[in-house]
Amino acid sequence: MTNNANEMNEKTCYSSEELQEFKELILQKLEKAEENLAILTAAVANEGGDINDTAPTFKLMEEGSNVLSKEENAKLAARQLKFIKDLKAALVRIENKTYGVCKVTGKLIPKERLRIVPHTTMSVEAKLGQVKR
Repeated sequence: MTNNANEMNEKTCYSSEELQEFKELILQKLEKAEENLAILTAAVANEGGDINDTAPTFKLMEEGSNVLSKEENAKLAARQLKFIKDLKAALVRIENKTYGVCKVTGKLIPKERLRIVPHTTMSVEAKLGQVKR
């Protein structure tokens, strides 16, 4: 068991098989993220429902609500766009065989973290600033 732990400490990159596993995970997340972006973009572009036959007071409240909703959807769309960009960057790192290496420590990021946050470039310790430089 210590031999396996030593191998993990000495290992500097993931194998082609491991990288393929992460690539498939990222491609799935990318597909879902692009679907979500399309929905959010459509929601931002949508002019809203027909409120012509409602009372003037309700109409003003409804229009205010639509503006707020569009702003929120625009913020969500921007976040989704950044997520897609980060996922695509992770795919480039997979192709370059640099995927899963912490940009702060140079050590491998644990698989468990990569499965949860596949676009990360830092280990938890580096992200929390607990690494001595």
